[in-house]
Amino acid sequence: SGPLGLIAHPQYGFKGVVEATEWLSRNITAGSRVMVPAIEARTLARKKIVGLRRLDAFVNATPDRYLPLSDEALRLAADLWAESRQMGRLTAHPQALDIDVIIAAQALSAGIAPSDLVIATTNPKHLSQFVNAKHWSEIVA
Repeated sequence: SGPLGLIAHPQYGFKGVVEATEWLSRNITAGSRVMVPAIEARTLARKKIVGLRRLDAFVNATPDRYLPLSDEALRLAADLWAESRQMGRLTAHPQALDIDVIIAAQALSAGIAPSDLVIATTNPKHLSQFVNAKHWSEIVA
């Protein structure tokens, strides 16, 4: 959500927006496949009409950019969530919806080889329990 939040931010000059936008452009130009998980697309831009429109335009620019939330991904998320809880590695407050585990499950169920998959984020700590995740600025095209 970090880089997507910046890219969809309604104020282009806001701190980090330009850097994130340029980073994304470099990665796309270099041939990286960028996918937006459905769970992120809606939670990210809620209450921000301009941001939602920007995010929708980005997602709709390429047919395979949007990653829908499937039953398979939800079942996998439940398994990952249970495993992390049993091991004492909470990724969210006990009363919170664990979006990180859902994002990881969506990515893992997308049919991409785990070695080719990297989740760009501002907080790789929780996601890296399940999938390769890096701070977006560390991913170089």
